[in-house]
Amino acid sequence: VPTRRDVAMTGEITLRGKVLPIGGVKEKVLAAHRAGVNTIILPKDNEKDLADIPKPVLDVLDLHLVESMDEVLELALTKPLTGLLTGQDQVAVETQATDDRVTH
Repeated sequence: VPTRRDVAMTGEITLRGKVLPIGGVKEKVLAAHRAGVNTIILPKDNEKDLADIPKPVLDVLDLHLVESMDEVLELALTKPLTGLLTGQDQVAVETQATDDRVTH
């Protein structure tokens, strides 16, 4: 599924899908605004950095502060993901203990 062309996003994600804060928010938001992108996805933990952005710029932006990759996908993709397992629907996979050893 392609991403929307009218959305800018920045952040770091963990292997479990948690969105982590990043640096340079002011510069990144202003660059997106100059490029004509007014829908921006940022990490929730960067909310404090919005105070550095001029109010006239903030007034025209559609900012989304997110905590998880699920939120990012919902906002950034052109259509919803379908046919994928959610955390509630995943089937547990049994693993068998073996005596196979891995050496380096």
